[in-house]
Amino acid sequence: MNQMPKEYYDLLHQLQAIDFVLVDLALYLNTHPNDYEAIRQFNERSLERRKLKKQFETQFGPLQQYGNSYSQYPWDWSKTPWPWQV
Repeated sequence: MNQMPKEYYDLLHQLQAIDFVLVDLALYLNTHPNDYEAIRQFNERSLERRKLKKQFETQFGPLQQYGNSYSQYPWDWSKTPWPWQV
């Protein structure tokens, strides 16, 4: 498998970090549904994640299947590596 550029790993690391924060905030909000500040943080991180995901997918291809990520032309799902392979 070919080595990917440094930006690939940097963006993937940022996405993983934001995903961790979003999971943590979601778990917290399950027990504290009226915490306005936590909801604000969750929404901010969600927006940040969408932007990073779009940037990653524009440069390196889709992250998710089943309509959660767009495909470029030609169909590019067979390109490697998959994010979980790096």
